Amino acid sequence: MEYPELAARTRRFTRGTPRAVTVADDGSRVLFLRSGGPEDPADALWLLEVATGTERLVADPATLLGAEADLAALPPAERTLRERLRLSAAGIGSYTTDPAARVAVFTVAGRLFRADLVHLDVVEVATVGPAIDPRPDPTGQRLAYVTQTGGTGQLRVIEPDGTDNLLAGEDSGVSWGLAEHIAAEEFGRYRGYWWAPDGRSVLAARVDESRLPRWYTHDPAAPESEPTSAAYPAAGGPNAEVSLHLLDLDGGWVDVHWDRETYPYLVSVHWAESGPLITVLRRLQQHGLVLAIDPRTGETQVHAELADPRWVEPIPGTPAHLPDGRVLVGGELAHDGYDARCLFADGTLLTPPSLYVRRVVGRLATGDGPADLVVEASDGEPSQRHLFRVRTTIGAGVEARPLTTDPGWHTAAVGGDVLVVGAASLDHPGIRWTVWRGDTELATLRSFAATPPYAPRPVLERVTDRGLPTAVLYPRDHVSGRRLPVLLDVYGGPGHQEVVAARAAWLERQWWADHGFAVVTVDNRGTPGVAPSFEKVIHRRVADVVLLDQVDALTALAGKHPDLDLGRVAVRGWSFGGWLAGLAVLRQPELFRCAIVGAPVTDWALYDTAYTERYLGLPDEGVEVYAHHSLVELAAEPVTRPDDARPMLLVHGLADDNVVAAHTLRLSAALLATGRPHAVIPLTGATHMAAGGTAERLLTLELDFLRTHLGQV
Repeated sequence: MEYPELAARTRRFTRGTPRAVTVADDGSRVLFLRSGGPEDPADALWLLEVATGTERLVADPATLLGAEADLAALPPAERTLRERLRLSAAGIGSYTTDPAARVAVFTVAGRLFRADLVHLDVVEVATVGPAIDPRPDPTGQRLAYVTQTGGTGQLRVIEPDGTDNLLAGEDSGVSWGLAEHIAAEEFGRYRGYWWAPDGRSVLAARVDESRLPRWYTHDPAAPESEPTSAAYPAAGGPNAEVSLHLLDLDGGWVDVHWDRETYPYLVSVHWAESGPLITVLRRLQQHGLVLAIDPRTGETQVHAELADPRWVEPIPGTPAHLPDGRVLVGGELAHDGYDARCLFADGTLLTPPSLYVRRVVGRLATGDGPADLVVEASDGEPSQRHLFRVRTTIGAGVEARPLTTDPGWHTAAVGGDVLVVGAASLDHPGIRWTVWRGDTELATLRSFAATPPYAPRPVLERVTDRGLPTAVLYPRDHVSGRRLPVLLDVYGGPGHQEVVAARAAWLERQWWADHGFAVVTVDNRGTPGVAPSFEKVIHRRVADVVLLDQVDALTALAGKHPDLDLGRVAVRGWSFGGWLAGLAVLRQPELFRCAIVGAPVTDWALYDTAYTERYLGLPDEGVEVYAHHSLVELAAEPVTRPDDARPMLLVHGLADDNVVAAHTLRLSAALLATGRPHAVIPLTGATHMAAGGTAERLLTLELDFLRTHLGQV
């Protein structure tokens, strides 16, 4: 069986792999999701008893609903949440627990279930409507959930006796307890309510989208179906109005006060014993505040300010209270020659400037002293991510001890004195999960995933005076001296790296290489992992910087790899990468012979506020900037030479609610008007993820396109 079909059947070899790992706060048990095998799409909930190393099945969605049930049937809001999470698994998509992990709650096809993790008993809980984002209170007695009726989100709480009470809800256009589009898509905040540590009140977000325009997606292949309507915050237009409220279970109500007009973006919320902390940002995200909330009055106090002349980039897992009461904040160290992404506690530096901190995982108990922090960070090599243990004791100085040393890309979950490590590498397939207490390995989480049919062989190196991370893949049977056409497989956008030391990132690219290409991938400036200045140099000039870096890296690699034929270069990308692919052939047709342009943002005025304005500013204040970044404007320019009209293959999902299909349709119209050759593949029913095997089954069509326009390979 060929790679495209295998990848489609196995969800790119991830089915059967543990994911969504949680550790009880006493380290006694580990929870995770995993399907039953390499072609089983439905994830079940599993538990590992740390003391014995025994795995136990907690909840099988097929058993809960019956063999004939549609495990992929989802309420609209749940489907939207999974799209924001880029989650394509069926069955149990996510779950939440109390801190002790004695109770877990989750939904399957909109139905709510509660699992007793001590006795391994699962019961369905009656709700007034399809349940979304259920969460038990910290005591494990009550549970809250959101349900939608008539376009509104209601926040409800179920008491131990089964009584289902409305906590908050109102008229159409207003939702309670759900993250708005901007929060989930651009800030990584996927939830809209938070329990108090004592379980007696809830901090809830109220989202008013009544000012936003309604955008519609519709699948023309199903003309009998109704269009799907959503409030979309397009660049330069209004955002949803988001406010926070402290809701007591007995009916009390306290509004949280901050200058929401100046700081409209609610980026993060954290509520532990020391009280709620929130991060809010200005619209252009060049200034933010970390605020502590007084739960009695709703008044806020500034704990830290975040500022950058380009944009602020908070570190996931911050802010948070440390055990000694100080507030942990992530930020940049950009003075005295430093160019670092660090952690601070009330202004005191905690991490060495050599580390590029990516995420705070949690606190790991040390026995006698206060818990240390576990962080994910890179230390000089952006293709690798490691785990570090960071001291937080006052006066202990700056110290970060590595917990992982093998080359690769590591992630973790922590609870008590137990650390669960997920390791991806170029040396083995998939992610290997191991459970540790101190230096002792206690157990592994089994994987049922299929083994890919080959091991990719990327050559990773840094090039140019900018130290751009790159990779080159050759066919596995390549003989030195044989000149190869080049496929530049790109993303290039902020917040995401492609050149990583994990085998999964290269499986599809090796398939392309084995069909006769030298596949090149470049992480241009603007991508994370190197340094803040490396990321933020793209401010207001994204197109110029990213394309220059891609071209310069190609040229540098050709000097090191003489088998790269720069007379035959194609470029391929999706989303931001689709925009970059289109930009490449329109701006530099002398280098790029053809492009595969997937789900591109062709007109940035059609994309959302927070992402677009962060990098390009407001449309009204930068008309020329937006025009300079528009593929539609570029495509409308007259063709003066035959070589300027390079062919494009445009691909877009018609159900895409993130980068709507209008982007590709407008680009196609502009290309047609100027006589530029192109073809369009509309993906009926597909979203921005193009999930369910759609993207994998496109590969052979894309290969035919490249062979046609680059010559036989």
